[in-house]
Amino acid sequence: MKVCISVLGLEKWFGGDFAGLAELVGVADRLGVHQVSVVDHVTMGENLSAYPYGPFPGTSDMPWLEPMVQLATFAAVTKQIRLATGIIIAPLRPAAVLAKQVATLDVLSHGRVDIGVGVGWQKEEYEACGVPFENRFGLLEEQVRACKTLWTQAPAQFTGKHVNFERTYGLPYPAQGAATPIWFGVAPSGRNLERLAELGDGWLPMERDPELLAAPIETIRQAMTARGRDPGKLQVRASYRIAAGADGRPDLEATLAQTEAYARAGVTTIRVEPGVFCPKLEDYVPFLQRVLAANA
Repeated sequence: MKVCISVLGLEKWFGGDFAGLAELVGVADRLGVHQVSVVDHVTMGENLSAYPYGPFPGTSDMPWLEPMVQLATFAAVTKQIRLATGIIIAPLRPAAVLAKQVATLDVLSHGRVDIGVGVGWQKEEYEACGVPFENRFGLLEEQVRACKTLWTQAPAQFTGKHVNFERTYGLPYPAQGAATPIWFGVAPSGRNLERLAELGDGWLPMERDPELLAAPIETIRQAMTARGRDPGKLQVRASYRIAAGADGRPDLEATLAQTEAYARAGVTTIRVEPGVFCPKLEDYVPFLQRVLAANA
């Protein structure tokens, strides 16, 4: 499988200096890591109880970098590693702005963007951005369709319930053009499944158990087939389920032992979190080398 790294929290190795993250991504690029993924919160409210995946792994006052700006700094110091969001909360940005952000990053990185989109979970964040929380799923779908239009047509026209423009020029096109990959971070059911099968190139599941990923991946593939799309091109990026050793601490070898199970389930890219396994900066390179060897 391909390997993706998360740099969330690694500024601690640099005394809180976020600029050090670009150095880490440059090292990953030289070692042959396939992808770096960053996350998104524009604002954070104080009520974290609405987080739908268990206790929220953080606090309201955590610092969150804007993902597209962050990825641009990574693009400047790398040559091969792909630049991904996982996810960007797309409805918080106007469709035309999102399309321009992605296209700009893709042009400057010579076609290395994998844009992961979703709707987030926090109503307070939508309120702070002046965006209706109730319309987020429909807006996400229209945004993706509008982006695809702006990336392939000039002048462009789009008519929807939430997004509308006519005879609009959004140049430059992304370097990848119509093939710019869009990954959906949504549950693969109901209308979400239809959106993913119609519009998506990849899926970003929250589920970490490899035994529970095979069925939804197959469901997505069947839905793609029903729409005349090649299911063999579906990309899936999952995160390792962290295994604990006898001492209760994260165990890298036990975690990597699950690699084949993820591959059998249909995962194509596996995401790792150096901050979980590396107490200090000096552990970073050996960690990446071990993960890459396990996924060779």
